[in-house]
Amino acid sequence: MSPAVTVLRSVQGTRPRLTGPQLVVDLDAIAANTQTFARRTPGELMAVVKADGFGHGAADVARTALAHGASQLGVTAIAEGLALRAAGLSAPVLSWLNPVDADWAAAIGADLDVAVPSRDHLDALAHAAAQIGGRARVHLHLDAGMARDGASPSEWAALCRAARRAELLGQVQVVGMMGHLGCADDPAHPSNSTGRTRFAWGLMTARAAGLRPAQRHLAATSATLLDPLSHHTMSRVGAGLVGIDPTGTTELRGALTVTAPLVEVRSVLAGTPVGYGHSWTAPAATRLGLVPLGYADGLPRLASGEAWMRVRGVHAPVAGRISMDMTVVDLGSSGADVGDEVTVIGPRGSGGPTVADWAGWSGLLPHEIVTGLGGRLVRRTA
Repeated sequence: MSPAVTVLRSVQGTRPRLTGPQLVVDLDAIAANTQTFARRTPGELMAVVKADGFGHGAADVARTALAHGASQLGVTAIAEGLALRAAGLSAPVLSWLNPVDADWAAAIGADLDVAVPSRDHLDALAHAAAQIGGRARVHLHLDAGMARDGASPSEWAALCRAARRAELLGQVQVVGMMGHLGCADDPAHPSNSTGRTRFAWGLMTARAAGLRPAQRHLAATSATLLDPLSHHTMSRVGAGLVGIDPTGTTELRGALTVTAPLVEVRSVLAGTPVGYGHSWTAPAATRLGLVPLGYADGLPRLASGEAWMRVRGVHAPVAGRISMDMTVVDLGSSGADVGDEVTVIGPRGSGGPTVADWAGWSGLLPHEIVTGLGGRLVRRTA
């Protein structure tokens, strides 16, 4: 059975009722969220559309965000930036996570900005620029306290001096400086102050080397909402655009709905075990429905035993373990039938379980839920 294309019929077999599982992205919600963030920062807003726009479609999220307050786009890999260019997007795009041997020539040719976190990256980029007779637009990346990506403070001054030499040779243009805060969802955490101080030091060091980065960005979604002191000339927002607020302080609109049809319904007696390991047994006679979505589609198996879905306006608890391709729900006395629509994920207020609900049931981040939704889901926008 292909969950994306199956046409189902009622028990009587007389009328097509509903096609397979689908993911619907609400572009109006993304527009509203973008406007919320644009109002929160005095500088520019970069719409981060990495990981296929957090599972919502990179090009669609990008176009919507650019039309409602964002002026630039952010991605991780160069390939993601090239895909945006192929989709016809001409706004500035920054790619900030690439290996030393990345396809720098392709980035330069597509007019992508690239982040430089090390001298090795800078040398490789400058070499590529010289080979093709181009000039790379660079954002120097400083580790502001996460010990993850970005140049360490001990390497920063040398990187800035080397970047200035490459500028004078016409190989690069340092247009920006960036960093990231590790605890911005907790504004009282002392690491935020440390990160802001380090970023200010990094900027002074860059200027002392003769650099003049016009774009300076430290704040991501959480800091944009809670930490005005980290706002520079631009803020980067990704998860917030699709309705995820890591701070729990702001009313954002969920932009995603996942639905699927019931493909089977059966009546079972009390004591009937369900699924792998028989982890759930019917406590009373009931009706069970089969939903053609499982962990291969992004439903976290860890949510088994906690999750529910919405069918005919009522909660239908997940019965047993979520399998690779399917999930069983307890329909009880709802009267639900084959072909009825099941709301698997919906925005707050829709009556269906939210992304946050699935994250809570499974002990995961909302980010993991939305980016994990699989390619078998038929996607469309609304």
